[in-house]
This record gives sequence, structure tokens and C-alpha cells, in this order.
Amino acid sequence: MEEKIKAKIMDEKKMKRTFLRLAMEILERNREAENLVLIGIQTKGVFVARRIQQLIKELESIDIPLGILDITMFRDDLHKHEKQPAVKKTQIDFSIEDRDIILIDDVVFTGRTIRAAMDSIFELGRPASVQLAAFIDRGHREMPICPDFKGKYLPTSRRERVKVMLEEIDGQDQVLIMEPTRF
Repeated sequence: MEEKIKAKIMDEKKMKRTFLRLAMEILERNREAENLVLIGIQTKGVFVARRIQQLIKELESIDIPLGILDITMFRDDLHKHEKQPAVKKTQIDFSIEDRDIILIDDVVFTGRTIRAAMDSIFELGRPASVQLAAFIDRGHREMPICPDFKGKYLPTSRRERVKVMLEEIDGQDQVLIMEPTRF
């Protein structure tokens, strides 16, 4: 499907402020940071989580463990794909038992990715709590899932797409709303 840029929502400066606010809100709500772990959902959620981890280290001089989660095998739409999606790496080198997990993704939309992520996490153990941080919340939930921390609420139509671009992957930081040029 071809698409075009409908709007530029955030530039690099706005994104930096948003990352900082997310890190601060996570710290404020989780005063016992020694029990805290961050888990980024492949792919861009991992980079969002790394930035938050780095900001927390700069703000509080603490190294919060960071895990990488692939939810491919927990998706509820695998049967709809003609070819199987590529399975990426899950790398969680610490116990999640009785830990306070901050699950992190770049965009929360229907909630199905987050449901799959929670299923995947509970296969690994029983955390004390799971909180959700999303850089962008675009609404349109199909599941009763709501981010505890959100960088920006961005109401969109279902046919639009939110594109979070990150320096590490895309060569620049910005958030765009994309729309199809044909149906």
C-alpha cells in the first residue's frame, strides 16, 4: 500500500522532551526502582526502552535491567498471514519473578500486541506488576488495555498510520501520521 505524509507531529526536540517526561513519570510512580525492569517490544519498543533506560541512569544513577521481547509466536493473527512473519530475538537475561515490569512499545493501537506481550511475559514467570509505557497512544482499542505512561495521545482514523521514526533505525527522530494514497 502506498502512503503519503499527512502531518508531522513531533520533531527531535519534542521527542527528547517526551522521552524525558516518560522517564520521570516512571521514576515518580516507581519509587522502589531497585525492583524495576524495562522490557521493550521488538522492534522499535526496544529502542524506546533503551532511551528511557539511559535517561533514568542519567537522572538517578541507577542501571535498570533491560529486556528485549519478541511477541511473534503469541500473536492472534498468525493464521491470517500467507507466509510466517520473521521471528526476532527475545533476550531477557534476568528473572522477572516478583519484579515490577515496565513493558514498552512505540505505538499502542488496538491492544493486541500488548496482549501478546503479556502472554509472552507470563510464560517466563510471575512479575509483581506489569505497567505499560507507550511513546504514542493512538486509541482504537479492541482490548481493555490502557498505557500507564504515554508520551502523547494522538487520535487518528483507522486508515491512518502513526510512524515513529528513531535515529537508531531511521536516521532521524520524528513522528508522522501517514495516510494511504489509494485504497
